[in-house]
Amino acid sequence: ISICRDLPNIEVITFSVNGISDLEPLNQCQNLSELYLRKNNIASLNELFYLKNLPRLRVLWLSENPCCGSDPHRYRMTVLRNLPSLQKLDNQAVTEEELSQALVDGEEITAPPARRSVENGCPESTESSAAESTTETESELLNFSLEETNKIREELGMKPVPRDKFSSFSPRETDCNRKKRNNVLNAILLLMKELDAEGLEIIQQTVGRRLQAFRKKELQEE
Repeated sequence: ISICRDLPNIEVITFSVNGISDLEPLNQCQNLSELYLRKNNIASLNELFYLKNLPRLRVLWLSENPCCGSDPHRYRMTVLRNLPSLQKLDNQAVTEEELSQALVDGEEITAPPARRSVENGCPESTESSAAESTTETESELLNFSLEETNKIREELGMKPVPRDKFSSFSPRETDCNRKKRNNVLNAILLLMKELDAEGLEIIQQTVGRRLQAFRKKELQEE
């Protein structure tokens, strides 16, 4: 997620199921309008402090993080009190009535969370985090990742990725390796939006050469 510090003009970010715990790198993304963070390690709603000054944020998906707690009403009210410009939270439309109620039932967040020693990424500790305690099948993970990746590709005017291509990740890969690969893929797609026509042509040529090399290698192995 630290890559976001270098992307102040990014508009859509999807980092679901990636072990993220700190939202500080997002506080400079002034053009951010959609943020997908489902199933991460976000422990405290105080992380919303870093999103409060993002004027264009309209869609947030934060469900299934430890910060959601056991009281869904309090959670939703607190998010809406601090981010009243949201139009959709956790794939559910925000109503005017909810925004009014949030002023009563929600908690105002005025300071960032205390710093933690564990960095974002794959946890080194052998203890399971709250976000990891929920077992999710590989199929569910791939379906969700495919949906969000194709949403980014649509924003970029690109064709969606077919499921048979996207699900080609080896099931023998560790969760950590899969998350890293998804991170790289999403980062590349997001960065492409910053390129002009000349930059995109360079990317196209480079990808073409890489694909030819991979195909040649596959033929040799056969």
